[in-house]
This record gives sequence, C-alpha cells and structure tokens, in this order.
Amino acid sequence: MTETDISDRSVVRLNAKADLRAIRHGFPWVYANEVVLDRRTRALKPGTLALLESHDRAPLGVVAMNPASKIICRVLDRDPKATIDQVWLVARLRRALAHRERLFEQPFYRLVHAEADGLPGVIIDRFGDHAVIQPNAAWADVLLDQLVAALVEVTGVAVVIINGTGRARKLEGLSEQTDVVLGDAPGGAVPVPMNGATYMADLLGGQKTGLFFDQRPNHAFAASLARDARVLDVFSHVGGFGLAALAGGAKSALAVDGSANALELAGQGAVAMGVEDRFATRKGDAFDVMAALAKDGERFDLVVCDPPAFAPSKQALDAGLRAYEKVARLAAPLVADGGYLCLCSCSHAADLTRFRNACSRGIGRGGRRGQIVHTGFAGPDHPLLPHLAETAYLKAVFYRL
Repeated sequence: MTETDISDRSVVRLNAKADLRAIRHGFPWVYANEVVLDRRTRALKPGTLALLESHDRAPLGVVAMNPASKIICRVLDRDPKATIDQVWLVARLRRALAHRERLFEQPFYRLVHAEADGLPGVIIDRFGDHAVIQPNAAWADVLLDQLVAALVEVTGVAVVIINGTGRARKLEGLSEQTDVVLGDAPGGAVPVPMNGATYMADLLGGQKTGLFFDQRPNHAFAASLARDARVLDVFSHVGGFGLAALAGGAKSALAVDGSANALELAGQGAVAMGVEDRFATRKGDAFDVMAALAKDGERFDLVVCDPPAFAPSKQALDAGLRAYEKVARLAAPLVADGGYLCLCSCSHAADLTRFRNACSRGIGRGGRRGQIVHTGFAGPDHPLLPHLAETAYLKAVFYRL
C-alpha cells in the first residue's frame, strides 16, 4: 500500500471533549472516547491513514487509525498534507540512525523506539547485519513492505525478521506473526558485543527481539561495582548483568532464571568471552532460589534483580508493587555487608517514586538498611518522548546495604 492521492484520505474528527491542547502540544495518541465514532469511522480498516481534525474541522495532522484499539489514532505527521510512503519512512529512519551512529561504534542498538522516534508502535532492534522489527501498531502491518524496504535502504541490513508477538499487538487486535521477511534465518544465536561482554541473542525464539539493549548503561554501572566481587544475577535472561560483571573483573557470577534456553545462551556467552570458569547458572523460580540461597547462608558482593514487568498496566499496579517489594525482601539478606543491591523495573505503570518506595520497604522487611548510590534508566538509544510517560518505563535503583 502506498499513498497516491492524499485528497482521498478519510477524516477522523475529535469530539468537543477531546484534549485538543495535549494533541497540539505533541501528545501522539487519540483515545477512542475522544473521536466522533459514526458508522463511517467504525468501518475504517485497522491501519487506515486519515486526516485528524478538531471538532471545529481544523486539520491537525495525519494519523493511523485503528477502530479495534483503545488508542484509536496514532499521530504520524503534524503536516496534514504529508504523504506517508517509503520516502517518508526513509527520512524517519535516517534521523533515527544518525543518533545511534553518534552513540555507538558498532551497529548493535535499538534503532527505532516507537513514538519517540516518530514511528508510533514500531520497535526496530539492530544486530549487525540483522534487524528485528516489532510492528505493534496496525499501520505498520499495512505498510510493512515499505518499512522493510526503507530499513534496507537506510542501513543495508541483509536479514530482516518480524517479531509480531506480545501484549502490545493483542491490545491492538492484531494476530501474532514471527517470520523472516528478508534474507536467510540465522543458523543460531547471534553474538552481540556490549560493555566488554558477549551476549548470544536468539532473534527468532528469544524474548522480545532477542536481547534487551535498554539495560546497557545499567550493566555498565553494575560492572563498575563488580571488581573481585561475587555476583548474583537474578532474572538473568541471557546473562545481562552477570556477564557484564565478569567483563568488569568479577570473581564469579551466578545467573538465575526460569528459562533453560536463556541460561544456555548465557552459558554460550560466557564461553565466547572465555569466562566460563567463573560463571554458573541455576534454573528455577527466582523467589524460591533466593529463599534457598539465604537458607544456605550464601552472600554476594553484588546482587541484581531484573524481573519482568510486574505492573504492565494501572490495573496491575498494586499487585506489581507488592511483587517488587517481595523481590527486595528476599534479595536484601543475600547482600554482604557493604555490598550492593540493584533492583530494576520495566513497568511504566510503576513510576520511579512508587517503585523506589516498594524496594525500600522490602529491604527493610528483609532486615537491612541501605543508601541509594545510583539511579539508572534506559540507554540513549531508547529516547523518551516528553509527552508520553509510557516511554519512561525502565528504572534501576542501586543500593549499598
């Protein structure tokens, strides 16, 4: 699909109750209760490009429409006359790439961070000459061929993988899809250099795109605390904090995760780094393993807990905060006196204050006291859109106990 005549665009009109000021000031979403939902609007196909108008018919920009989503419109361009095609996509991708190339010497990073990079709902992670696209909005499905072509034109990647899974697509009413749309499927995990460590990313069968680039600066800070340390990496995935700590001179690292596949990849990373003699894994429920380690009297100089999103929505916030408090309560006794505890959250619904308070309560309930020495966030290849709180999702709070 390409746009040939913008004069034929459908029109979506805001109702009088819509927050017009927020939209004009840069808020990128329009909710279903903010538009005039007549029969014509309801009949538009998910991914339809439309002209957004105020209730008094003033043009506001080009939006991608999805009547099946609570976020019924995503703003693509503030210019009502903009043509959304491959040329437009190339311009957005070039702008995103220019930022990443200033940050990193090697092509391993998040290339597109959705709304913050002007491509609403689209995530693109780059792994050298491989790229993984998460099209989490209907318009990206509709324009997928142009998006892939633009990506290849801008970056020259040889392999493009679509990872259409996860909660975001379900909220958009989109089906799951995982496919190699360009080039040959990787024969195994792809090695990724980061912070002196080597990570093995499963681009087809791993979580999300296969690796979490967002924790890069927090891995680095943890590594700065890890010289000659015994390290415990809980919810380790493919060894994010543990391998970084070993690269930073840790004496040993124990990675704990519930996924045997993730731990196998972590082990492969340790072998690739030549630190397998200092690296161990333990499969099991993180809460049970931490309780067992405490019972055995184990102590570590650095403990890191990087769990999945316990509070993925406002409705789950209270339960999520209790889970974060429990993590802190179980982790605190495992930290040696004068050692460090890093607690992470990727839940946008739990803001920094609530998360930090839950962690501090848990540390107290674990019989410990501590001082906060550092607070980290997602790396600069995960930019924040000031108007959209959801983009400020990652927090990492470092305590000295």
